[in-house]
Amino acid sequence: MEIELNKETKINQIDFKNLSFGETFSDHMFICEYINGEWIDPKITPYKPILLDPSVSALHYGQSVFEGMKAYKDNNGKVWLFRPKENWERLNKSCKRMKIPEVPEEYFINGLKKLISIDSSWVQPGLGNSLYIRPFVFASQATVQASPSNEYKFIIICSPAKSYYNSSQFNVLIAEEFSRAADGGVGYAKAAGNYGGSFYPTSIAQEKGYHQVIWTDANEHKYIEEAGTMNVFVRIQDTLITAPINDRILDGITRKSVIQIAKDLGIKIEVRPISIDELVNASNNGSLKEIFGAGTAVVIIPITGFGYKNLDYKIESLENPYAEKLKKTITDIQYNISDDPYNWRMEI
Repeated sequence: MEIELNKETKINQIDFKNLSFGETFSDHMFICEYINGEWIDPKITPYKPILLDPSVSALHYGQSVFEGMKAYKDNNGKVWLFRPKENWERLNKSCKRMKIPEVPEEYFINGLKKLISIDSSWVQPGLGNSLYIRPFVFASQATVQASPSNEYKFIIICSPAKSYYNSSQFNVLIAEEFSRAADGGVGYAKAAGNYGGSFYPTSIAQEKGYHQVIWTDANEHKYIEEAGTMNVFVRIQDTLITAPINDRILDGITRKSVIQIAKDLGIKIEVRPISIDELVNASNNGSLKEIFGAGTAVVIIPITGFGYKNLDYKIESLENPYAEKLKKTITDIQYNISDDPYNWRMEI
């Protein structure tokens, strides 16, 4: 792997106590290219702009996928990744759906580890602090032919992060008209267009005073599926419920971790469809105890209320909620505070 180090770090210019998520980037990035049928020339270079032809295929036909993951620093200064092989496998699942060549494991994992080791000072210690990592692949051939590209770039960039949402209130609006994904589509892939298409409905919800949208199935808008960019969990009485993954729902790594930990903590969990009617009825009869989103950026965030058909439903806070217990278990593993019985941590 070719390595070109930045001559002067910009880390001393960064106020880590006042970060805006995803706007500050570390000193270096990883890059390699797919040309003539193979991935070649893995490099670590200073973080810098990339030169693109105006006809580059990704800009016209949307062949672009990405991942989201984090690095964490423990109290001894060691840096850790959380289930990185799962991110590599999911990236390639997305690549396959978007007719992008799959990225070799050695390029993904070794490039990631080398990049984070070089920029390890950007991983700030302390719970809530992390280095957000964005691996992505896009079609880079200069062409406006409506066909898969012959050339691609795989890049990893890093951004120091604090807690994603800071408000104690997090309200969502259940979607009645718009859909994030449809059967047979690309909803299960982390395709760039999935997120661009969600911005308009989310902005409408935010204008009404909500933070995010709970997406529903495209066929009937009858079942809840995801909360913004997160998987969603519902607790009715003492049972935790989450929707099964399908070709509309992302196979979240935090989601899988929550399911495994919940089982091991003795929490009853069901993976099945959750109808809006069931959610509303549980709210009305008092059996709805918790709703929370789960994802890389937030880990777990409690949802304090939801809107549906011009009515608002409030979720009262509990003592010792499942969300708090599950989040602590996951973050203790991520920050090397507790044992890791699942072998999810990877040391840099």
